[in-house]
Amino acid sequence: MAASSTLSVSSFTGKSVQNQSVRSVAVSRAVVKCEATATGTSLKSGVVTGKDFIAVLEHAKTHEYAIPAVNCTMSPVTNACMEAAKLANAPMMIQFSNGGGIYNVGKGVANGADQKAAIAGTVAGALHVRAIADFYGVPIILHTDHCAKKLLPWFDGLLEANEDYFEKHGEPLFTSHMLDLSEESLEENMEISKKYLERMAKINCFLEVEIGITGGEEDGVDNSDVAQEDLYSKPEEIYTVYTELNKVAPGMFSVAAAFGNVHGVYKPGNVKLTPSILGAAQKYIIEKDGLDIEKPVYFVFHGGSGSTREEIREALTYGVIKMNIDTDTQWSFWDGVREYVAKNEAYLQGQIGNPDGEDKPNKGKYDPRAWMRSAETATVNRLLVAYEDLNATNALAK
Repeated sequence: MAASSTLSVSSFTGKSVQNQSVRSVAVSRAVVKCEATATGTSLKSGVVTGKDFIAVLEHAKTHEYAIPAVNCTMSPVTNACMEAAKLANAPMMIQFSNGGGIYNVGKGVANGADQKAAIAGTVAGALHVRAIADFYGVPIILHTDHCAKKLLPWFDGLLEANEDYFEKHGEPLFTSHMLDLSEESLEENMEISKKYLERMAKINCFLEVEIGITGGEEDGVDNSDVAQEDLYSKPEEIYTVYTELNKVAPGMFSVAAAFGNVHGVYKPGNVKLTPSILGAAQKYIIEKDGLDIEKPVYFVFHGGSGSTREEIREALTYGVIKMNIDTDTQWSFWDGVREYVAKNEAYLQGQIGNPDGEDKPNKGKYDPRAWMRSAETATVNRLLVAYEDLNATNALAK
């Protein structure tokens, strides 16, 4: 069960305050006050896989909240994510992109066509999370983000790591992985996805697939000039994905369908979302197959920047159980550093000498742990806003 905590959120001031004894945090949207209690659910804490992960998804779908999925490139980012989850008393998805894996192994190492560096960095990130996730007392999901066809050697290497981990521990290293074959035909997308899902199901590993195209740019993939009609999936396409993957592993996949969502950062109102597309697809599938369940598809929401809270909340009612966050947490991480430097500028001009005296040392100010902590707390604060947007604050008490 998750540890009790108190969460108090006030209107944005531009300042981050966060530690084990102080629970006041600055946010950028509405004023929220919440008393988090020990979880009233039976959801497993620490890294969850297989049936424990499905239980988290079902809990999210039933209570109409979504799990934030944050692209992580280094341990301070992953730690900030888990700290935010602990404070929000809610699940968190830690995800690594191919570029994040490469960065994690070190930019001084070349990543060849075999993707070995990206594989090593991604696996290292997962092992770090595995080593410490239990300390945070909430469900943690380990996931990898977009994998296009050209990056399949990366995916293959990660599956090998999962299979090896499964043989030793009875569960996969990662909870889930994403295949993004949206640039291929739907037929080829399903052909490849089914092949991988069959392999993944044997080790209780979950698959996320994408159809349609999420606009904008992320991790070196630029869809800024894509045709508008490709930003909106059709119910028939979503039904094809549902039926084809259900033949292989029922309930062991989620769908990133396109409903106007765009990667990147935009002002609210500049992104034309149509969440009702997801609701129409759920209804279409239910009627087509004569189902007696309300939301047969687990949907995921990519490109949430620029979306209003109202649009996000509407999407939740249609079965969205996960929303990706990358651009906003990149900014929050930098913003924490920027604020720290502005506040301590006079102490950061040399190793010795500051307003307190020309012979006074500055080590306590330029120590990476000092300014990195500021980056972490700013990111924690931004994620607490995301939890509220996603109706997930105190989710484990629902």
